[in-house]
Amino acid sequence: MMKMIENQTFDEERALYGSEGILVKHCRFDGPADGESAFKESKDIHVEDCFFNLRYPFWHDRNLEICGSKMTELCRAALWYSEHIVITDTKMYGIKALRECSDVTIENCDIVSPEFGWSVQEIRMKNSTAESEYFLLRARNIDFSNVTFKGKYSFQYIENATFDNCRFDTKDAFWHAKNVTVKNSTVKGEYLAWYSEGLTLINCRIVGTQPLCYCKNLKLVDCEMIDTDLCFEKSEVEAVITTPVISIKNPLAGKITVPAVGEQIMDDPHAKGKILVKQNKEALCI
Repeated sequence: MMKMIENQTFDEERALYGSEGILVKHCRFDGPADGESAFKESKDIHVEDCFFNLRYPFWHDRNLEICGSKMTELCRAALWYSEHIVITDTKMYGIKALRECSDVTIENCDIVSPEFGWSVQEIRMKNSTAESEYFLLRARNIDFSNVTFKGKYSFQYIENATFDNCRFDTKDAFWHAKNVTVKNSTVKGEYLAWYSEGLTLINCRIVGTQPLCYCKNLKLVDCEMIDTDLCFEKSEVEAVITTPVISIKNPLAGKITVPAVGEQIMDDPHAKGKILVKQNKEALCI
């Protein structure tokens, strides 16, 4: 049986430090003492409908569940160096909310947190929204479904990731990413996925200037490209695109099949990629 702590307010330093096997309900971590690290070095913790307004509440924790709670902008660096975490129906509004953690599940959450998710291992996110800068920098083993993201410099240096039915409005996404698959999603922004390796986009809508340059082992399967110019520069690419493209520049290797292209720029003697214009009834002139 878990010990229950209910309807209390904690503001002291390390209020529940080293706790084990507790259920914390309807509690507030807030107050004039302005204490830090409420649950540091704890395990087997269940937190429900709680309010966090103090720093560093969950560091070095194990087996942690948080549901129906709120972390304010003052709840900085909420979860670091922790493992086996499930977070549901929670608002995470403090900077650097998640870092250096492993085995993390996030569902039905709202995240507004710059520098969220750095160096996280094994993270699953579903039915959630996020706003951030440098989102998930150097994270690995990622599985996202139905996630809406807005921000800049997202998913840089990530490895081994799958994104399905997501909506990303982000600048400089997926730079230096490795072994990533994006399916049935919209990716809007500038300079998408430069220097990536092993990126596959399937049934996606790609919007914005100068996408997919300097890539290795890049694949596009039945993707739309909207307002895209100077695409694929110096990339090794196999692509089937279903919409006209403004311009394609110096693909290094591979083949790009497209219904129409406004301009083919092939002024680099090392660029050996093939551009196959295969018109269909729905192709539009640019």
